[in-house]
Amino acid sequence: MNIKISEVANLPSRFGNFKVKAFKEGNKEHLAIYTDNLDEVPMVRVHSECLTGDALGSLKCDCGDQLEYALTLASKMKGMVIYLRQEGRNIGLFNKINAYALQDRGYNTIEANHQLGFRADERTYEIVTQILHHFDIHRIKLLTNNPDKINSINDIEIVERLPIIMKSNSYNEDYLNTKKEEMGHLL
Repeated sequence: MNIKISEVANLPSRFGNFKVKAFKEGNKEHLAIYTDNLDEVPMVRVHSECLTGDALGSLKCDCGDQLEYALTLASKMKGMVIYLRQEGRNIGLFNKINAYALQDRGYNTIEANHQLGFRADERTYEIVTQILHHFDIHRIKLLTNNPDKINSINDIEIVERLPIIMKSNSYNEDYLNTKKEEMGHLL
């Protein structure tokens, strides 16, 4: 896998002061957002892009809340957030909006993806190991509820799984139940 790596830049934010580095994998550009002095076994959140949740504050998911929580925790715990450009479980923004439209008609998140010809989750995590190795990180505390992330991060020892549970609302309750009941998320 041919990966280009950017320079390091400072990223002061409302969550804390971070460093940021980009990793270009083909046409995808991922970010590592991390504190200056990473903990020996850092807390790491692998967060997949969600424009509607992360930037627009959508209540249909818990993505934006998870990202904010992860950045706050990374600042406190000297950790890292790896932001993967895998919009809509890697089906892209266009297809995600079409999936949203199907969900508005009663399909759950998995059924909507299937109606569009996709698997329930199209994401991959190979780049995560490469990013962590770039920082000479071999042991982490992984902030996730997703068993696929736990099982897909190879060559890195996950010494602890930290849960990331966000409060549900009337718009995302069915979505979260589907993630728990059908996708095996640890909620």
